[in-house]
Amino acid sequence: MGEALKLVARLIGGQLPTRIFYVSQGGYDTHTNRAGAHERLLKDLGDSIKAFVDDIRAQGNGQRVLVMIFSEFGRRVAENASGGTDHGAAAPLFIVRSKVKSGLFGKCSSLAPQDLHQGDLNFNIDFRSVYASVLEGWLKTRSELVLRREFPLLEIV
Repeated sequence: MGEALKLVARLIGGQLPTRIFYVSQGGYDTHTNRAGAHERLLKDLGDSIKAFVDDIRAQGNGQRVLVMIFSEFGRRVAENASGGTDHGAAAPLFIVRSKVKSGLFGKCSSLAPQDLHQGDLNFNIDFRSVYASVLEGWLKTRSELVLRREFPLLEIV
């Protein structure tokens, strides 16, 4: 992750006109013994994002860059028989930028069994609203053209 973000920082520093870069970090799809693996992965993610943001700021490009950190799936609340968790519905999404409206959007999902949906957390913000907000507020692009319908916008950028 760190090497991929280092390359992106160099490309941004070189004034490449590309507006979106995508890097990924695999390994989270652990259905067994997830505790150690997730701890290592999340540490690598955090260290890599910090180094990237430090590089971007040192270049003087802090105002030009927005980082969005997301997963394509959440995890179930309960462990499975192998000490891991299976795919779930809700997941966090983080945005990093020099000037972003900070805070938690939405409500924390309840872990109470009666509030779960078939064992999954109930999400309260559709991730497409976050994408629409970034498309409209940051990239100045009509989100409906990309997402194929309108979604409520959040005041995040």
